[in-house]
Amino acid sequence: MIDKIAPSVAEALAGVQDGATVLIGGFGTAGIPNELIDGLIAQGARGLTVVNNNAGNGDSGLAALLATGRVRKIICSFPRQVDSHVFDALYRSGRIELELVPQGNLAERLRAAGAGIGAFFCPTGYGTELAAGRETRVIDGRHYVLEYPIHGDLALIKAERGDRWGNLTYRKAARNFGPVMAMAAKKTVATVHEIAELGALDPEAIVTPGIFVSQIVKIDRVATQAGGFRKTA
Repeated sequence: MIDKIAPSVAEALAGVQDGATVLIGGFGTAGIPNELIDGLIAQGARGLTVVNNNAGNGDSGLAALLATGRVRKIICSFPRQVDSHVFDALYRSGRIELELVPQGNLAERLRAAGAGIGAFFCPTGYGTELAAGRETRVIDGRHYVLEYPIHGDLALIKAERGDRWGNLTYRKAARNFGPVMAMAAKKTVATVHEIAELGALDPEAIVTPGIFVSQIVKIDRVATQAGGFRKTA
């Protein structure tokens, strides 16, 4: 019987190796799998390469992971924001390496990894420092830069609902990079707020099929100080 439901974040993340490439979903603060990031911090793997849309906000989530000093390199599109002080301090002191990738290229490099594409040519970045030292080609009179896929050892993503086969649906902007990261990684762990019975998820609404998901962990929604609950994107 296929049952991908893990009893805890710790069990789902057991065995993450030092030097792993970790794909972490999220667009700004939308869809950040904070519980899984906290679990990765507790797990203790070092020398990580992290792939995310940005380089952390404030002091929690991805920023907290960076603050541990266990991330060797980050691949992202938006490393600097008003509250990216953790990354800023690490980068300015030479304690973290940055690979800057335009957002569309980032998404396509992840998709290419999942689709088995060896490389592709893209016009974005041609003629800029991002293309320095890279192979370029003129195709039908337009200039292109050669891009390679981004493969992950582990993907951490936030979904809304899932079943024991690992099928996932998302809530609005929380979807972001989750589907392509799940396809690009050797192992994918997803959090969900609700575990559905088999057959309860409309097949037409399943965004990430269970074949791309290794384990899911159910987490409660975040409680507000007023005692209610808020839906986290």
